[in-house]
Amino acid sequence: MIAENKVLDTQVELFGVTLDNPIIPASGTFGFGYEFSEYYDINCLGSMSLKGTTREARYGNPLPRIAECPAGLINAIGLQNPGVDKVISEEIPKLSKVYSKPVIANVGGHSFPEYIETVEKFNGVDKVFAVELNISCPNVKGGGMAFGTNPDTVESLVKEIKKVSTKPIIVKLSPNVTDVTMLAKAAENGGADGLSLINTLVGMRIDLRTAKPIISVKSGGYSGPGVFPVAVNMVYKVREKTALPIIGMGGISSAFDVIEMMYAGANAVMVGSYNLVNPYGSKEIVDTLPEAMAKLGINNLKDIIGRSHNV
Repeated sequence: MIAENKVLDTQVELFGVTLDNPIIPASGTFGFGYEFSEYYDINCLGSMSLKGTTREARYGNPLPRIAECPAGLINAIGLQNPGVDKVISEEIPKLSKVYSKPVIANVGGHSFPEYIETVEKFNGVDKVFAVELNISCPNVKGGGMAFGTNPDTVESLVKEIKKVSTKPIIVKLSPNVTDVTMLAKAAENGGADGLSLINTLVGMRIDLRTAKPIISVKSGGYSGPGVFPVAVNMVYKVREKTALPIIGMGGISSAFDVIEMMYAGANAVMVGSYNLVNPYGSKEIVDTLPEAMAKLGINNLKDIIGRSHNV
């Protein structure tokens, strides 16, 4: 046990930015952040990844687009957002009024030019300290996972984006592949500054009364506690292949999950569907993190990154 007078250090670093803690609400599960300020002071969070943003506004997929599962949920929202110009002119200013820390922008697209133009527009946004490329969304037709399952495409896309971006680029990896480490190396070869994983698994639920898939587009992204062991395994394997910063995600719902993910090799974590189940979820994880550290004899979170690789 740690002596009671010891100060527990929850800080981590990403791309030269010091975060008070590694807890980052994941894109698509926290809106543009300011919505959650009605529940608690969101300045307790390390950072946040903004709702997925595309060049033009998107309505998303038709309803229904959420289905419950025993250990999580399936979503097929389809990157609904107002488009990058409104995100920059309206959404980020609203967030800045209630959140003082830098954030991560999340960018999706259907083509190389769309990704490139959208990323480039964030260059002048001081509030954004990094851009996360969503190349692994399983419920967007004509984009998303279509980009994120081919290593050559991943490398080429990242190379083109790095030519125009002044922000660090995080590549969000899909678990719906044979070997996620090949995608990680492709992103690294393209010049990625960091990686985030895992995005959702592909899943489906069927209505027993009608025999029809519940989700309007049939399948969607499965997330929640059921995917946590899969995520830990993939973060561990990717850490074996690269020294790039990794943001681990997938089913995190407790401070102990955070520590386990960091043992596997994550520099920080993203909390996703837990925010939808419990709007206070990310705050509760932040609040209980020092207690979990004390129980495990951890003084400094930076010391435990990748610990499982050295035992």
